[in-house]
Amino acid sequence: MDFRTLPSGPVTLENVTVPACLLGQPGDLIRTSLSLANGKISGPQNIALDMAGALVLPGFVDMHTHLDKGHIWNRSPNPDGTFMGALNTVERDRTARWSAQDVARRADFALRCAYAHGTTAIRTHLDSIPPQDEISWAVFRDLRDKWADRITLQAACLIGCDQMEPEGSFAHTADIVAQSGGVLGMVTYPVPDLKQRLLGFLNLARARNLEIDFHVDETMDASSETLRLIAETILETGFDAPVTVGHCCSLSTQDEARALDTLDLVAKAGINVVSLPMCNLYLQDRHAGRTPRGRGITLVHEMKARGINVSFASDNTRDPFYAFGDLDMLEVLRQATRIGHLDHSDPDWVQSVLGNPARACSLPAPSLTPGAPGDLSIYNARNWSELFARPHSDRIVLRNGAQIDRTLPDYAELDDLMEPK
Repeated sequence: MDFRTLPSGPVTLENVTVPACLLGQPGDLIRTSLSLANGKISGPQNIALDMAGALVLPGFVDMHTHLDKGHIWNRSPNPDGTFMGALNTVERDRTARWSAQDVARRADFALRCAYAHGTTAIRTHLDSIPPQDEISWAVFRDLRDKWADRITLQAACLIGCDQMEPEGSFAHTADIVAQSGGVLGMVTYPVPDLKQRLLGFLNLARARNLEIDFHVDETMDASSETLRLIAETILETGFDAPVTVGHCCSLSTQDEARALDTLDLVAKAGINVVSLPMCNLYLQDRHAGRTPRGRGITLVHEMKARGINVSFASDNTRDPFYAFGDLDMLEVLRQATRIGHLDHSDPDWVQSVLGNPARACSLPAPSLTPGAPGDLSIYNARNWSELFARPHSDRIVLRNGAQIDRTLPDYAELDDLMEPK
């Protein structure tokens, strides 16, 4: 149950705590009032309510998820928790089970979770090895329409760079992406002809006027430097559509000077970065019987210092790549703060789950200024310590200024999809 019930209709929420950066002001947290009318943030209203310092945030933007993989853990758990275990298990599950109905039901389940937690926009990656591209992109288009008034949905295709043939079947996949209003995506890892494959990939994107979203260097192997090659190639070609890279884990194990030089190239190329701290903490540096030494998180502080647009996102949920998660962006921000030591740092890291991912995805930035949508999450917390100390399952979520039912879907709904085949 929510920690309090708000009156319906126009109201002024007095004595709320908000991040100063969301109001264009310097500093950390400030006390203020927020008013709601006609589904939007407005000027003062006749009915006022003292919120006792409750912390308020606008709707979250979760810019890197995998709705097509989500919630298969019960039928396809990772056998050893490793990255290769995840890859192989998902491939088997996809080949055997990913019908349109299966993908649609699991993705809709995940979206209901995200909605209840206060997320207003999501970008999902979709495994797009034929014939899965035709299946999953049709599901995505239907879900985007179904959820249009609750969550803004984007999608990026996902295929390994060694499987990406610009003159082969991937050209057809790129057409599906373009026809679906999607983003062209690919996983990069060291292969001998990666430069040529990148050039072909960029040409496909340019010809279709598509944005790009890469999975990059998701490994602790310091020799994996595909991020550097991507930045160099973007600069060489003058590719000017938005480019996002995710993961970038190997930066954390590389020689410091080399890693920072790569980040200088990334900044010059104007590339967006999204870090996935929960999934990378789960997968990276995992060895049986050995305590992990590395956290897997990329160099977010060094990126931010260079003006690189840095975001955090959920990544996988309850699948072989990550056994946990619920598309709760408060959990993502809380864990990113702990894993990446965001505290005792700049006061505007909250933008990493709000304005920064919105900018990377070419979406309107979540805002608390008059005229913005009344899409808010309100927490029984008056500062960051109180916010991050608890999961806040009693948070209030508003959509268009109205309090929503936050009941989460029951896992049992998917039981019939978990039956062995």
